[in-house]
This record gives sequence, C-alpha cells and structure tokens, in this order.
Amino acid sequence: MNYFSHEKLDVYQASLEWIILVEEIVKQLPRGRAYLVDQLQRAGTSVLLNIAEGAGEYAIHEKIRFYRMARRSGTECAAIMDVITTLKLIENDQNILRARKLLIRIVSMLTKMVQISHNSEAEDVIGRVHL
Repeated sequence: MNYFSHEKLDVYQASLEWIILVEEIVKQLPRGRAYLVDQLQRAGTSVLLNIAEGAGEYAIHEKIRFYRMARRSGTECAAIMDVITTLKLIENDQNILRARKLLIRIVSMLTKMVQISHNSEAEDVIGRVHL
C-alpha cells in the first residue's frame, strides 16, 4: 500500500489519536457549551490538517510555517482543556488526563520538527553562501 508523506509521521498518527479523544471529550460536555465543542474540534482538526500540509510542502520555510501553525493549534487545544478542567465540566477526567499527555507529546514533536527544519534551513543557506 502506498502512503502520503504525512501518514508516515508519528506526530500525524498521534494527532489522529487526538481527534478520537476530542470526540470522546465533547460527548461528555454538558449542553450549553457548544462554543467549547466547536473551538476544540476546529483547533484539534487544525493540528492534523496543518501537519499534513506541512509534510506535503517542499519549501522549508513553508513547511516550518505549517508545523508552527499546528503547534499553535495544539497549545490552543491545551487551553481549551484547561477551561474544561477549571470549570469542572467533565466528571470523569481520565480522558482529560490522556488528552493532556497526548497533546504534550504532539506539541513536543512539532517543536522539535520546527527546530530541526530551522537548522537544516540555516545549513542550506550557509552552504549556498560558501559556493
């Protein structure tokens, strides 16, 4: 079977897990919190979509831009989870704990990907200057 480049990334696979957890969490939210449901689903999906777009990009500065957007959406999700926790909107917080651990992992991987991409971009520029 052939795969797209983004499907091979651990961070993409972790983001798919995140989307599943988001759906479990939003089902537990009480009525009247549609704004949180909408924001969490949009930000969570944004993580996944920006990783896919970045992986499909050839220009390193664009690749970095998409991974940074994914990272920002991940931290937005973390803030939404903080709101849910602070307002005690979910009684069973096992999904919240799993989601938090997974988000930390995703954001950490994206941070590393941006740093590595920045370093390879710098090496590329230095290499062209010395030609």
